Amino acid sequence: MHYRRFGKTNLNLSVFSLGTMRFLASPENARNTLERAILMGINHIETAQGYGKSEEYLGAALKAGLPAARSPLHITTKIPPTPDPDTLERAIDDSLARLNLDVLDGLAIHGINTAEHLERAIAGMSGIDRAIADGRVRHLGFSTHAPLEVILNAIRTDRFEFINLHYYYFFRRNAPAIARAHEKDMGIFIISPADKGGRLYTPPPKLAELCRPFSPLELNYRFLLGDRRIGTLSVGPASPPELDLPLRVCDSDLPLTDAERTALERLETALETTLGTDTCRQCYECLPCPEVINIPEVLRLRNLAIAYDMVEFGKYRYGMFENAGHWFPGRRGDRCTDCGDCLPRCPENLDIPRLLRDTHERLGGRTGRRLWES
Repeated sequence: MHYRRFGKTNLNLSVFSLGTMRFLASPENARNTLERAILMGINHIETAQGYGKSEEYLGAALKAGLPAARSPLHITTKIPPTPDPDTLERAIDDSLARLNLDVLDGLAIHGINTAEHLERAIAGMSGIDRAIADGRVRHLGFSTHAPLEVILNAIRTDRFEFINLHYYYFFRRNAPAIARAHEKDMGIFIISPADKGGRLYTPPPKLAELCRPFSPLELNYRFLLGDRRIGTLSVGPASPPELDLPLRVCDSDLPLTDAERTALERLETALETTLGTDTCRQCYECLPCPEVINIPEVLRLRNLAIAYDMVEFGKYRYGMFENAGHWFPGRRGDRCTDCGDCLPRCPENLDIPRLLRDTHERLGGRTGRRLWES
């Protein structure tokens, strides 16, 4: 396992962090998974008040005692944004009690996904400031599923020392946020690179072939770990054996090799040759849509389904439109009214209404929810 400085927090974190959103089976399973992670060198555990009994299970394991970590064990939890400082402070104390801790190494405002969430977080900040001043919290960050501009605005506040965000080979919209956070010396934590990054643990045969001699999951991990700005990647196993595959690359801490770059170039070529003039290049110039369709994301899923046969991933994500609120905003492609508002703004001159309907035909029909809401 390699370790990296986590921005201005100066924490030395393992390049993989144990996410606990799927610690839902039992306290015993949670403990076994946690022990396996520590023995494999993970020293950063991330949980949240919104993750069912995750804090409770983690707290019980911490109280009972765990194997000695290779470096000091660091715990981060997340709490929702609230404008009331006293409510925020009580939430911190509640988490500390469930976790059987006196101090949190990291506290993140969970889900700054809209401009309103950012306003609420800033309004309640004095409650966190009190917890930092008396030592209950060491470092403050935020997690986000927001549009890029909201993320950049949150970074501009200079109130946060780290950021948890989505960024993968197959989703690079947040590249400017990575760059800006790095300029501010913030710790950068990548959320769910295996699952939200493309359900890469069960890749379709076409994608697997394009990535050879690497697995798609390995190649995505290496795409991220080859970027020294990134501090740590989330791995969220439901049981101990699910740690084995991602941690095969935990020592691959060097820049991308020629073979890895060749595989990534092969993916780019496949996208261009398969989609041709129907390729959406994710410029986001088509927004806003009068019908609140998340046009770029709908068409990104179409890109992946056609170029790489990532149909099951596309159905999984497409089914979350209109079902996951601010965690995955926007409406489905079949909501298009052919108003044409987006057409003159598209630099590729795409027939967007046709492509939206095509995406719905390919990927529609399945609905989904956030894991802890199901």
